[in-house]
Amino acid sequence: MSDALDAGDPAGSAAPTDARPYDALLLLSFGGPEGPDDVVPFLENVTRGRGIPRERLAEVGEHYFLFGGVSPINAQCRVLLDALRKDFAEQGVDLPVYWGNRNWAPYLTDTLREMTRDGRRRVLTFATSAYASYSGCRQYRENLAEALAALEGEGFEPPRVDKLRHFFNHPGFVGPMAEGVLAALDTLPAHVREGAHLAFTTHSIPTSAADSSGPPADHGPGGAYVAQHLEVARLVAGAVAERSGTERPWQLVYQSRSGPPQVPWLEPDICDHLETLQAEGAPAAVMVPIGFVSDHMEVLYDLDTEATAKAGSLGLPVARSATVGADPRFTAAVRELVLERAATERGARPERCAVGSLGPSHDVCPVGCCPGRTEKPAAAGADSPYA
Repeated sequence: MSDALDAGDPAGSAAPTDARPYDALLLLSFGGPEGPDDVVPFLENVTRGRGIPRERLAEVGEHYFLFGGVSPINAQCRVLLDALRKDFAEQGVDLPVYWGNRNWAPYLTDTLREMTRDGRRRVLTFATSAYASYSGCRQYRENLAEALAALEGEGFEPPRVDKLRHFFNHPGFVGPMAEGVLAALDTLPAHVREGAHLAFTTHSIPTSAADSSGPPADHGPGGAYVAQHLEVARLVAGAVAERSGTERPWQLVYQSRSGPPQVPWLEPDICDHLETLQAEGAPAAVMVPIGFVSDHMEVLYDLDTEATAKAGSLGLPVARSATVGADPRFTAAVRELVLERAATERGARPERCAVGSLGPSHDVCPVGCCPGRTEKPAAAGADSPYA
């Protein structure tokens, strides 16, 4: 597919609907607080084992309190869950969809317990993270292993759990983002629109984590994490140029940094980049959150609030493009990825849809993929104790 915007329904009207050997899909996400009383307990879950004092967590949670103590991520997961169920039903895919979170209700262990009680024996997991990294892939796999071990400890026979491949370069992910950029450009004042720069944003991570992201063969400066984001930025910028007739300067930048200042993290930060753009005479910018599936707190606060305020103080017109959320092309892409993996597990060789030069990602994470600081069991990979 030369143009990600022309992908239409990635699964195709004649796509097979057989999801065997899988008997359930698990939507696995990060989770977020849904009221002021949830904020500190949620942050305690996120930072468990790091010894961060409760009063410090209350300070960290201030941006949640600006929005009534509610992160939008759970509501957005509910919308995506409903959209997936609707898409599956309309396309004849007989596969129930469950939802579990790493850090807030509905908790992953509770959901897997429910699935086990419902008789689900072969579960395919769709994690709401498109890229390779420890926090975006390996940590989800560790959470799965921890939950499966908890079920074993309760006397259950846990199901086998697999995970969908990374979907960063699937046209159902790239296409809606490119259209979101075009829509955001239209909101800029006409006299600055033509010269607007594109700032592709994603979550900053320690450079050591970036360098070790992806399979061992990809380890090196930036690792798979940076390479995959640069590929998506290039694809989206190219699609926007093709549709608008204007090639725009663009850069991959980072946001939402946390952790001690002496630890190197990926840079430049979005706010620093906006300063640079203003100093260099850029007339406007569109912030493009390619690192995020939905408009959750890192988008709502770090971009819509903090970065937008920074741009305002600089006198730099900015707009923010939409994430894919529950766009029908994205839900269709998830369906296609499910059916692709199911066919592969049955011994077939289905077409593996991807745009750009990197090709489709691996189905099974190899040993040494996106390692953490300490070695922990991880499900849904070549080193899984639950194969």
